[in-house]
Amino acid sequence: MLRQAAQPVETFDAELRRLVADLRQTLDDSNGAGLAAPQIGVGLRVFAIHPKLSDGELDHLVNPQLTFPDEDEQDGIEGCLSIPGVYLDTKRRMNVTAKGFNVHGDPVQIVGSGLLSRCVQHETDHLDGVLFLDRQDVEGQRRIMSTLRAASWFDEVGGPEPVVKVSPH
Repeated sequence: MLRQAAQPVETFDAELRRLVADLRQTLDDSNGAGLAAPQIGVGLRVFAIHPKLSDGELDHLVNPQLTFPDEDEQDGIEGCLSIPGVYLDTKRRMNVTAKGFNVHGDPVQIVGSGLLSRCVQHETDHLDGVLFLDRQDVEGQRRIMSTLRAASWFDEVGGPEPVVKVSPH
């Protein structure tokens, strides 16, 4: 599921409201900064972010579309709830504008920089089937794949060898 592009939300109904509530609760329980629907096994273009990141105004986005107002970049440590215990310096754009919809289908926009921008980009990557591991340089990807293979939980996951993808952003 994490390597597949999520489908756009077409129906803004009670099921979507339950999904957003589940994302919020799971995010709250995990003390994370953001959580995308594919991370809980739902292939829809929806993510939740911690309310403190957006000053409590908007804590989710449906069908996000990102634009970048400038070329400024930031480096910083990034982790992922789907890959516990792995934290990597990850380059992201410093500023972002994310347009989409709220759970009721109303158009909304998130404009952010720094940590909010990082979180919005990370969660949108999940909706595109991209992991933050994919943003590492070739040597960094080799090191992290070696570390993942050595992790105690790796054999429990099963399935084919992980694939590193190129982010469309």
